[in-house]
Parts: sequence; structure tokens; C-alpha cells
Amino acid sequence: MTVETTNKTSKKPPENLDRNNAVISLRGVQKAFGDMPVLKGVDLDVFKGENLVVLGRSGSGKSVLIKIIVGLLKPDGGTVRVLGQDVGAIGARELRTLRSKIGFSFQSSALYDGMNVRANLEFPLVRNQRNLTRKEVDDAVAQVLDDVGLSQTINQMPSELSGGQKKRIGIARTLILHPEIMLYDEPTAGLDPITSEEINDLINEVQQRYNTSAVIITHDLTCARATGDRIVMLFEGKFIRQGSFEEVFDTDDARVQNFYNYNFITKA
Repeated sequence: MTVETTNKTSKKPPENLDRNNAVISLRGVQKAFGDMPVLKGVDLDVFKGENLVVLGRSGSGKSVLIKIIVGLLKPDGGTVRVLGQDVGAIGARELRTLRSKIGFSFQSSALYDGMNVRANLEFPLVRNQRNLTRKEVDDAVAQVLDDVGLSQTINQMPSELSGGQKKRIGIARTLILHPEIMLYDEPTAGLDPITSEEINDLINEVQQRYNTSAVIITHDLTCARATGDRIVMLFEGKFIRQGSFEEVFDTDDARVQNFYNYNFITKA
């Protein structure tokens, strides 16, 4: 299959990407629910400074993968190392400390409906850094709101925000702790094309401004092409392709072709 080029090309890897330094490393990871295998012995490295996109159909195990990375799910087999630590071997306190270095952008944004934007952003900060002054908290909130372009929403309630604004505030809430790793779960789900493009741009801005590494879970090919320094495709519990956007889809494999055609990016 030949992937036609448009005026939008694949993202170029950042200059500070370190392919000798894996911040996330999975080896032989397996996970099943009852008699249904979801991950079938997958290996994966995410390098420092890299945006890695994991593509796959709904139900392919993408969200299970990132829950295993942060220790929300335990694998049935294999090892998971994050920032040099074996996630399966550390205690609860060490796991909490590790998670504080990881920003998790949920598909639903996961804002607290009863808190305004300021309180939503303050909550993780004061919970993790109890000795901050009022000015330090205010400055941190103002900075992340400015970074996501939503300073004017500081006193609004989540119910007053658009879907795209909620996504941005959700990302801001993770950034306030200056994470080393960002995990994005379907960041453009439910958004119109223009807002999706804005979220894609924000993901790239976060990578540059905060020097983060990221795993981006999506089935949106526009998002994958815009944000991914490297792309892997998950199919029936195994990674079947990896590389740049063009490399992943330069194949006659019907599984890959069908996924590409379903997304209606371009005709091949």
C-alpha cells in the first residue's frame, strides 16, 4: 500500500530524543481477563524525549497497556520498568512517588465537577507539595493555564467548559507537577477536527516545553501522524508494525490496510 502525502507530513523527532535511554521498558508483558488474552508477551521501549503513539482498534489492549505501565493493573507475566524502577517489585510508597512523575491525561479529562478550574489545578499540587506558599500555588496555577492557553477559565466550573477546554485543563492538571512522562488516553476522542488539531499541537508543545516523554494511545490517524515520533500498531495482543507513520502503513498487510482505510485519512 502506498500512503499518499498531503500538506500535512509526519512529525520529525525532537533533537533531544535519546535512543540510548529508555524511560519505559516492557519485556514479555502478558495480560488476560479470564479466558480472554489481551496482551500476548509484548516488548516495548519508550525513549527519553520521545512521543510514542500506540495505534489499535477499540478493545485491542491499548488502555490496558498504559494501566500496566503505571501499576493500575498487574501483568500476568513479564516485566515493566519505568524511570529505572521495576513497577512490579516496588512497594506502595515507592509506587506513589513514581506516579507523581507521570502525568495521566484521561479520555474523559477526569475533572472534579464540584471544583472550579483553579481548585482542580491546585488539588494535585497541594496534595503532593504541602509546604508551598499561597503565592507559589497561585503562580503554578497561572503558569500551567497560560501554557495550555486557558488563563481566562481560572474561575469557571467544568460544566461551563467545552470538550476541548476540558481536555486542556486535564492536561494542565498533570503538568502542574512537572511530570517526566505523559500518558495520553485517546486525547482527541469526541472532539471536532479543529479542536483535535489544537490538542495535537498542545501535545507537541508539552513535549518541547516540559521535555517530556509520552505514550499516546489512539485510533485517530491524524493524531498519530501529527504527534508521533514513532508509531507502533497493536493487533490482537501483539505489536505488528512500528516506525514512522509512512513506514507503518507502507505494507500490503490487510490488517494494516483495513485500519488505515477505516480512518479515511487519504485514499491509497
